[in-house]
Order: sequence, then C-alpha cells, then structure tokens
Amino acid sequence: MSRAAVCVAALLLAASAARADDLLQLWGQARQADPQLRQAAALSGAQDAAARVARAALLPQWSLNASEQRGDGHLHTATSSLSQALLDLPALREWQASQRDASAQQLRLQAAEQDARARLAEAYFGLLSAQARLATARANEQAFDRQVHEAEVRFKTGLAAQVEAEQSRTYRELAHSSTLAAELDVADAREALAELTGTEAGALQPLAEAFSAQPLRDGVDAWITRALQANPGLLALAQDEQASVRRIEGARAGHLPTLSLGVDTTRQRGDGVSSLDAGRTPTVVGLRLTVPLFAGGATSAAADRATFQREAVREQLEAGRRALQREVRAQYQAVAQGEAQLRAAQAALDAAQRSLEATRTGLTLGTRTTTDLLLAIQTLGQAQNARTDARHRHVLALLALHRAAGSLDDPELATVNALLETR
Repeated sequence: MSRAAVCVAALLLAASAARADDLLQLWGQARQADPQLRQAAALSGAQDAAARVARAALLPQWSLNASEQRGDGHLHTATSSLSQALLDLPALREWQASQRDASAQQLRLQAAEQDARARLAEAYFGLLSAQARLATARANEQAFDRQVHEAEVRFKTGLAAQVEAEQSRTYRELAHSSTLAAELDVADAREALAELTGTEAGALQPLAEAFSAQPLRDGVDAWITRALQANPGLLALAQDEQASVRRIEGARAGHLPTLSLGVDTTRQRGDGVSSLDAGRTPTVVGLRLTVPLFAGGATSAAADRATFQREAVREQLEAGRRALQREVRAQYQAVAQGEAQLRAAQAALDAAQRSLEATRTGLTLGTRTTTDLLLAIQTLGQAQNARTDARHRHVLALLALHRAAGSLDDPELATVNALLETR
C-alpha cells in the first residue's frame, strides 16, 4: 500500500473515531434492540392472533374422524363434519372484545415507542450530566492540588501557617473522593444507555453552547386537551373499557340459544357393513339449535365477573385521566420555567467565576484566606453542575410533555437532536 493510501486510511479512521453519536443515531439502535419495545411488539402480535382465534369460532369448522372396528367382521368408518355458526351471540361478542383488545395493545405499542424515546433521551442526557460532573470533579481536584502546593510553598517561606496546607489537603482528598464517585456514575450511566441500544455508545454530542430555552406556543389547557385526546396509554384504557362492555354482553348472552348449520357425511367400508349401508355415503344437512337451560349458575356468575371487571377498568381509566392531567401540568410548568431557570443558572455561574477571581486576588493581597479560596473553587464547581443539569432538565421536560400529550414521535426527537452541538 502506498504512503498516500495509508495517510487517507488513517484520516478516515481518525474521523470515524472522532465522530460523536447523537440522539437519532442511538434511537435507530434502540428501536431494534430495546427489550421493552420488542416485548410490546410481541404482545401486540399475540393479541392480534388472539383476535383471529376468537374470529375462528364464527367461521366454518371442518373435521374428519376415522374409526376401525374388528370383531365378527371388519368395519372402517370415516366421518366428515362441517359446521357453520349462524347465530352465536357469545362468540360474536368475544370476537368484538378481542378486536378491542388488539386495538388497545396496538396503542400500548405506540406508547411503548414513545416511552422508549423518552428513556433513551433520559439515558443520553443522564450520561452527559454524569460526564460533566466528572469533569468538574477532576477540575476541582486539580485546583485543590494546586492550592496544596501553593500553601506548602507559602509555609516554607514563612508566609502561611501549616494549617492552610492541611486544609487544602482535606479539600483535595474530598474532591478525589467525589471524582471516584463520579467515575462510577459515568460507568453506570454508560451501562444504562447500552441497556437500551444493545451496544456501548461512543462520544456523545452535547447540547450546543448557544442552547436557549424552547418556548411553548399553546397554553396548558390546550396541552391537556391534546393529551386526553391523543395519549396512547389513555386511549388503550378506553379500548379496554369497550372490550369489557362487549364481554358483559357476551356473558349475558349465555342464556340465549345458538344456531348452526351442519353437514355430516359418513362412509363405511368392510365386511362388517350391513347390506343396507354397503356402497352408500350418506350426507346429512341440518340446523342445530342449542338452548341453554341450566349451567349451575355459571352464566350469571360470568356476567357478574365481567361487570366487576368493567368497573375496575373504568376506575383505572379515570385514574389515568387524572394522573395524565397532573403530568401535563407539571411538565408544562417545568418547560415554561426553563428560561428563568437557565438564566438563573447562568447568572450563578458567572457570579461564581467572578467570585473566584476576586478571591484569588484577595488572597494575594492578604484580604482573603485560603478557606475563602477553597470554598470559591467548590462553589464554582457546584454552579457549573447546576447549569448543566438545568439545561438537560429543560430538554427532558419538553420531551416528557410531548410524551404525555401523545406526540413524542421521531420529528420531536429530531427537533431536540438539532439542538445538539455538531462535531
């Protein structure tokens, strides 16, 4: 391979290694690998199959039976039975209920997809926050280590007491402990992201430095109305209620007669066949009417059970409505206050930076102590973490609001992805 080719390959490899993952790239992996999402898809498929099973009871049924008898003579009997339900209200209501169940499970699959997007974003920004705290912890440790060195120099020259060096060492060791804890948090956050995507993520694209709070166009009442109309989890509960109503109707219809059409064909062969039946293949076409008279109270008990189940679903639906309204209000307020929170966090960071600079100057002039400087370094680190957390909380609250409203789809994820810094 020529030197030029080697250089080109090295550049491509370096560019690939430097390329950071973003939300959409990781969502593409999570869509295929997230176990919870795949479980929801499997449950939806199973419920669709259950609806087809319930429908089968209303379709033609065909069976073949054969028997062999040996004794005084040899007799082989083959019977073909074909039946078609004409009137079977319990089976019809069960099929309709199963269709509602399938619709509910499909809605739960939609909810699971939106939940997966939200969980991915939480893991994504959770890792970014953990990495930011680790960077702050390491910077603090380095700053405190520098103070230890400076305090020792001042002590040796007689400009400071030994207690200043010891105090600086205390802060450095505490910072080192924070660094170790932050490293564990980063490792756990990385595993949480890999739990969704199935693979370990590389470098992540952070929020752009110029990121600003995202405005909300509609009021909270409009968001609540949208959520009550479009939240897939709530709509699934509504389908559950409709299914329970169909099952009550089906259980009560257990007292009603059923009617079916039957076609039975019998063929007998062997020396045991009577002379009248020899060579004949009789076919009987008839209507079968079944009238339930008494089943030990099972029909009434089934209707009662279905009624109680409907009441339970109704209460669950009402609880879901109330919880959804509360969630929308909470996330709306979190997003609406985002601008104020970001502004406050930035102001705190700016003030902490100015305070640290002033404290360093004051220490040189003798108007500030080493303790003041150590506290100023610590305060700056806390302000940096608070600013990072405020930025991430605002984005996650926005996504949580869309999830509650039932609109956390790929376009919304792409909107947040556009807020990331391009690398």
